[in-house]
Amino acid sequence: MSDQTADQPGISAGIIVQGDRVLMVRRRVKEGELMWQFPAGAIEAGETAEEAAVRETQEETGLTVEAVKPLGERVHPKTGRLMSYTACIPVSGEAHVADDEELAEVAWVAHAEIPTYVPYGLFKPVQEYLDSELAAAG
Repeated sequence: MSDQTADQPGISAGIIVQGDRVLMVRRRVKEGELMWQFPAGAIEAGETAEEAAVRETQEETGLTVEAVKPLGERVHPKTGRLMSYTACIPVSGEAHVADDEELAEVAWVAHAEIPTYVPYGLFKPVQEYLDSELAAAG
């Protein structure tokens, strides 16, 4: 892997909507309260947050996606890591557990089911994006 500096690299998450569902993954190792989340991983040297979201989604789920637009960033309240969120659209492939060391399962989650998967709520710009995308599809 790349050299780790004193500052941890930022994490980039892909927010992938297909039809009336959003792709979520369940990690093998829980991060605090985080059980279900979006495909995500460290931004590598020389990589943009959007590129990292596309790469991590491919590595973790086997799904090829295209970055559409950045949704924002924040310091995650549960992990303390800098998080970037990127809206992506599926281009090819089927989502599955491609990295079984990191993931336990993947799920396409309906709008109404999101609070069951993420009971503490989503980052506001992500929630607003999903509200508009999934409500329009539903």
